[in-house]
Amino acid sequence: MDKKSPIGVFDSGYGGLTILSALRSSLPTYDFLYLGDNARAPYGTRSFDVVYEYTLEAVKTLFEQGCELVILACNTASAKALRTIQQHDLPHIDPKKRVLGVIRPSVEMLANLSNTHEIGVLATEGTVKSESYVLEIQKLAPEVRVFQQACPIWVPLIEHNLHQSDAGKSFIASDWKALIEQSPSIDSVILGCTHYPLVADFLRSISEGIRIIEQGPIVAASLVDYLKRHPEMEAKCSKGASVEYLTSENVQTFNEKASFFLGEAVQAKHIHF
Repeated sequence: MDKKSPIGVFDSGYGGLTILSALRSSLPTYDFLYLGDNARAPYGTRSFDVVYEYTLEAVKTLFEQGCELVILACNTASAKALRTIQQHDLPHIDPKKRVLGVIRPSVEMLANLSNTHEIGVLATEGTVKSESYVLEIQKLAPEVRVFQQACPIWVPLIEHNLHQSDAGKSFIASDWKALIEQSPSIDSVILGCTHYPLVADFLRSISEGIRIIEQGPIVAASLVDYLKRHPEMEAKCSKGASVEYLTSENVQTFNEKASFFLGEAVQAKHIHF
């Protein structure tokens, strides 16, 4: 391959690093380029128009960096911007490039797992209000009922490493209870924000047998399958087993927090939108 063409991974903050970690585990020979718009995070409470504008800027940036394929490792961006970018922008930017999200593969897995046909979604306000999970599940499995709970404080708790404190656990448990009280028949819950795997173990400890589903392995398996089904795209992705990081935030701050999420040292470069 003449030029480096990493798989782009975008998130508004740090949660997408949980997706990146799973992608690297499943596709260890591929190159990846992670972009975090940390300076403008969180996206969860922003309007559809703003999320679309910011996400499109990030996608264009990753394309400019050589990416042919971009994964929106952010539920809010997937909910509020993905469809418009796929249908409206890509045909004009480059119809051969691709942008994929995290909601569709998560829904496909979730719909097949529930025995009671009642599932829960824990997510940001933006994802919940978008009704993206509800709409996608209605398309794939109309017999499944979806119950949602917005968890607006979880992201700041996690990013400030307070999710393991007594107060943090109390907030998380309260939102969990609010979801489960919507129906006693919920048997599967998707963590509909890429930050939330960091509280998955605590949720399992209070879930009383309810299945907790993390997105990382699902998205990784979906991407592996996508590349098998699209050899023309697979051939474009460079394979040097490298990973690079870009952030709109202070680099030192990003390096410290990203290292916490990944469990390894990170050296990012600053990018300005």
